[in-house]
Amino acid sequence: MRYLYLLIFLLIFSNCKNEKHEEINSNRNDIEDLMPATVDTLRFKDVDIETLDKSISIELKQKQLIDKKDESEELQILIIDKNYRIEKPDYVINFKYPLLNESFSPNNRNFNDFINDYYINIKKTEQEILESKLLCDSIEAIAFREERFIDYKIYNVNDQLISVLFYKENFYTGAMHPSFSFDGFNFDLNKGVFMTYKNFFVQDSEAELVNILNENIKKQIGKGDLYYDCWEVSIDDFITSKNNFVLNDTYVEFYFDDCIICPSYTGTYSIELPLVELLSVLKKFETNPLVF
Repeated sequence: MRYLYLLIFLLIFSNCKNEKHEEINSNRNDIEDLMPATVDTLRFKDVDIETLDKSISIELKQKQLIDKKDESEELQILIIDKNYRIEKPDYVINFKYPLLNESFSPNNRNFNDFINDYYINIKKTEQEILESKLLCDSIEAIAFREERFIDYKIYNVNDQLISVLFYKENFYTGAMHPSFSFDGFNFDLNKGVFMTYKNFFVQDSEAELVNILNENIKKQIGKGDLYYDCWEVSIDDFITSKNNFVLNDTYVEFYFDDCIICPSYTGTYSIELPLVELLSVLKKFETNPLVF
């Protein structure tokens, strides 16, 4: 009888031990089930904060461009400000651009004709927007509201030359920020002609100028300001953008579209190159307004 009691006691003890072990395992599984969710939440928060930081940086970068001072006030006698706006359910076009007062010189008509007929071509822009929607198979994409804006900065190098920078914003419904692209034009007021890279710089000087440009980018990266994550410009990208520059008495400023020299959330859209660093690539002819 004593052995029977002992056997019963051992059986009860064994069952309690198993139940306790199962309870511990069950609690452990519950904790493990919670852990991934906690980790995922933390990771999500980290990504969310990083996205927010980049969003703020993008807005700051774009605001710096928009607020950048030009010489439009000094040139207000020469400039006729124009604005054209179209607002429709699926797109908005808002173009601000300058024309030149033709009473100062009949040569200014060449500038105005180019801007009106070629650059600020509203019908062509509308057609491009409609065609881009038709090419897309996605019904959602067709429903996106597209917004196209153009504004400008203008500079007076001297009595002979003006520089105009057009900056264009393309924005789609659902996107956090617009993308920026640029077009630069330099106009000789005396001759009534547009001047491009070949008028100022030595033939086949692109590779050497890219080296000068990249040396300046490296210096900016080394300073550690807002140039983290930026990179050197390729020769192909430079050739595509080589006419997008504005001029000053002391420097040339090249502009590049979003993500050409820096990601959208940092850096700059342009690089200023002092004229003293460009002597080896500048044309030495008297017709070059940059000769000094």
